[in-house]
Amino acid sequence: MYDFTPMVEGINRWLHSMMPDAAATFAGWVLVALVYLALFAVMGLVLVLVERKVAAFFQLRLGPNRVGPWGLLQTAADAIKLLLKEPVGTKRADMFLYNLAPFLLIIGAMMALSVIPFAPGLQAFDINIGVFFIAAVSSVGVLGVLIAGWASNNKYSLLGAMRSGAQIISYELSMSLAILTMVLLAGSLQVSQIIEQQRDYWFIFKGHVPAWIAFMIFVIAGTAETNRTPFDLPEAESELGAGFHTEYSGMKFAFFFLSEFVNMFIISAVAVILFFGGWMPLHLDGWTGFNQVMDFIPPIFWFLIKMSVMLFLLMWFRWTFPRLRIDQLLKLEWKYLLPMNLVNLLLMAFIVLMGWHL
Repeated sequence: MYDFTPMVEGINRWLHSMMPDAAATFAGWVLVALVYLALFAVMGLVLVLVERKVAAFFQLRLGPNRVGPWGLLQTAADAIKLLLKEPVGTKRADMFLYNLAPFLLIIGAMMALSVIPFAPGLQAFDINIGVFFIAAVSSVGVLGVLIAGWASNNKYSLLGAMRSGAQIISYELSMSLAILTMVLLAGSLQVSQIIEQQRDYWFIFKGHVPAWIAFMIFVIAGTAETNRTPFDLPEAESELGAGFHTEYSGMKFAFFFLSEFVNMFIISAVAVILFFGGWMPLHLDGWTGFNQVMDFIPPIFWFLIKMSVMLFLLMWFRWTFPRLRIDQLLKLEWKYLLPMNLVNLLLMAFIVLMGWHL
């Protein structure tokens, strides 16, 4: 009833009826790209506003409340300001790499976003290595961060970039192992198949204790991957100015700012897909009436509700925990999370081998 596949196939047939096959295929690509660019921009504006409101909630204040009704147009005003702002750089920067760096972050985030399914049929492309693809293209962002810090020709930017490189490369291990733990349970890397296997029970319940451990490790590592508090050492204002993007202004700075929120969205989406069934509703064994009511809610609403909870959790971290020192940050990963992840992976493999998962 809520499958978007017929709508997508209808648009594809209409394009092929209006023009030659090659032109129709190209027009389809352009249409998908425009939709994702619009989603990218709107997502950034909305998440920035939500972040400010959540921060105000935790700090017992109102947040943005002047521009537009209830402050809803504040982020739009900020976006217009950044669009009109003069792009000021440093004289001795490597201008090619300096200009390239923010686009690497944006491209990596958009490529990862293209594999995320929002509802049945509402996905740019569904490949059989979807989870691996997300992990791979998300790693491109660290190149943008390192290039930005080095090309700026600023010691604070370089320090921020080196911190970020060490942090992201370290925590990618834990995040990848947490993902691998759930892939082991699913037996597939294809995102649609992983979601389909959670039709009756979400993996957070099917996988027993190892799934909960993998979820907690994934959330911690994902927070570190996005350089958010308490893992925001690459952008430590009291030490490094703004970190690796100190020398950026205007839209280039906005790209860095926007990519952080989009990456947070992607981390939340992957967590929802791997642990909480993606767009699948909540089903309880033996509760037929309850399950029928849950099935009546459109899948896209399920996905957005779960996403909202995950995003709120990540924002809650930011306004609750103090920033870690660099030695504490690396010690947490290499001495605790990584060994715990390896043991958890073996435990999940044993559960799957014995057939103890639901």
